[in-house]
Amino acid sequence: MENELKIAMDDYLPLRDVVFKTLRGAILRGDLKPGQRLMEIQLANQLGVSRTPVREAIRMLELEGLVKMIPRKGAEVAQISEKHLRDVLEVRSALEELAGTLACERMSAEQLGELKRVNRQFMQVIGSDDITAIADADEKFHLVIYNATGNERLSQMVNALREQMYRYRLEHIKDRSKREELVKEHELIIRALEERDPVRARDAIRSHIQEQVAAVLELLKRG
Repeated sequence: MENELKIAMDDYLPLRDVVFKTLRGAILRGDLKPGQRLMEIQLANQLGVSRTPVREAIRMLELEGLVKMIPRKGAEVAQISEKHLRDVLEVRSALEELAGTLACERMSAEQLGELKRVNRQFMQVIGSDDITAIADADEKFHLVIYNATGNERLSQMVNALREQMYRYRLEHIKDRSKREELVKEHELIIRALEERDPVRARDAIRSHIQEQVAAVLELLKRG
């Protein structure tokens, strides 16, 4: 491994889940690079665990689309492909546009206040080097909108894609030149929700996600 992995033990989680969180975090941060092989013995030695929880964690990562199994070669960190990016973000766009429409009808004054508060937190971290903190703050912003719909099935569907969306969110945020645009896009979404305008809300959300697609594709082309 090129990077030193450190495991953070948790008395409340099975060992496989602790290993899973450690490896997942390393992949999302870019410590484990796309195409990098995941050797069970090497990972087990580095993390100070047996091969079994490492093997189980790798299977969980495969289900999330973060790891790919290659015949006669083993596991490796999945590449970020243009098709996968478009597939995931097309679904995200549809779900978030629906969420924006419903939130225009159902968002309470308290929830709107929470959305503004969370966006202020996002603005406070946007200039930092901690891309995980920025991505988490961005995720919280969108979570407030999902919750404001009051639609549990919608929230479940979004959560099913949450981890895959998080990877692209991180990639987008890595480009510092795009961060101020993110702030402006959030403000447009807030304004549309505040004015209870579902057409503007859908347009703002669609544009927000299209910008993310374009930014990540640009990064992919740069290599």
